[in-house]
Amino acid sequence: MNTYSSEKVVEAIRNEGLDGWLFYNFHHRDTLADDILGLEVETTNSRPWIYVVTKDREPVKIVHSIEEHILDTLPGEKLVYSGKEAFQTAVKQFSGKILAAHIDENLPVISFMDAGTAQNIEKQGIRLVSAASLIQRLKGLLSEEDMDSHNRAAIGLYEIVEIVWNKTSEHFHNSQPLYEGDLQALILEEMNNRNLITDHPPIVASGAHTGDPHYETVGKGSLIRQGELIQFDLWAKESGKRAIYADISWVGFYGKAITHHVDTLFHDLVDSRELAIEFITAELKQNQRPSGASIDREVRNFLISKGYGPALKHRTGHGIDTECHGSGVNIDSIEFPDERQILDGSCFSIEPGIYFDEFGFRTEIDIYIRQNQICISGKERQFSLLIP
Repeated sequence: MNTYSSEKVVEAIRNEGLDGWLFYNFHHRDTLADDILGLEVETTNSRPWIYVVTKDREPVKIVHSIEEHILDTLPGEKLVYSGKEAFQTAVKQFSGKILAAHIDENLPVISFMDAGTAQNIEKQGIRLVSAASLIQRLKGLLSEEDMDSHNRAAIGLYEIVEIVWNKTSEHFHNSQPLYEGDLQALILEEMNNRNLITDHPPIVASGAHTGDPHYETVGKGSLIRQGELIQFDLWAKESGKRAIYADISWVGFYGKAITHHVDTLFHDLVDSRELAIEFITAELKQNQRPSGASIDREVRNFLISKGYGPALKHRTGHGIDTECHGSGVNIDSIEFPDERQILDGSCFSIEPGIYFDEFGFRTEIDIYIRQNQICISGKERQFSLLIP
C-alpha cells in the first residue's frame, strides 16, 4: 500500500491541465483508488464514497453516514450523506468542472467506475475524462531508486537465463531427458537464490507449446525433444516494499542445426525489436515524446510488411512498475490503444512475437527513460537463437 501524497496528486492534475481528480469506490472494486489514496482494503466499504482533489481548493470527502470515518486518513472537508439526493447535491458543487475518473474506453485495466455511476455524476454538470495519464504520473513513473531496483532485477533474470541454458546444453550433450518443468523449477530456485519474487511461475514452453504466448506448464510439462524451440519468459522483482519488476524473454533451439527458415523468422523479429529502440531514440533526440501506440505501430507495420500479419497475437509491450503489468504506458495500438506519452521515468517491455500452429517465439527486453535518454535494462540482449 502506498502513502498518499496530496502534493503529487495536485502536481499531476496541473501537469495534465485538468480541474481535478474524482476518486470513487464501492466494495473496494477500484484497487487503484485504494492504492493511490493509501486506504486499507480490509475496511468495510458497503456504501459508495467519493474523494475529489482539485488544484485550487481543499479536497472534499463524500461519505455515507454509516461509514463516515472511511476516509478519515485523508485531508479535506467531509460531507456526509444518507440518501441518493444528498449524494447528488454533494457532487453537484463541482458542476462545470473537468474531473478525471477511473474510466477509459481503451484501457479496461483502469476502468473501475461503472457506467451508471458515471452517468449520475455527469448529470450534475461534471465532465468526466480518463484518469489514465494521472495514474501513469502517480504509479507508472519510476524514481532513480526505482530504476536501480528494476535494473538489478533485470540483471538477475539475465544471469538466470544463462544458468538455465547451461543446464539445457548439459542435458542435450549427455542425451539426458529434460522436461519443461525441470527448467521452470530451476528458474524459480535461482530467483529464490537472488531474493527475487514473482507473481506467477515463469513460462518454459517447447515445441508446439511455443506457439501459445501464455502457455502454462503443468507438473513436469512436456519432454523437450531434439529439434524443438524452447521459449523462456520470466519476470520478477526484489522482495521489498517498493521493488520494481523486470520481464524478459529468450529463445533457444534444442538441436544442432537451426533451419534457415526459423533463423530468418527470428532475425526478422529481432529487427522489429531494434526498430522500436531506434524509433524511440530518434523521437527523444528531437525532443518528441512518442506514445505507446506510435511505437507499437512502427513494430507492427514492419512485421506486417514482412508477411507476418496473421502471426501477430499481441501488442508490442506493457508498462512495468511494482506490478509486472503496471500502470504506465503500454506499447499498444491495437488491443487496448494507448496514446499516453513516454515520459521520464517510464518503464516498459518491448516484446514482439510471432506465432504459428507448429511453433512461435518472442524476444523481450525492458526499457526505461532516464533524463530523456533511453536505457536498456540488464545485460546484453539476445540477437541470435541460443544453441547447445
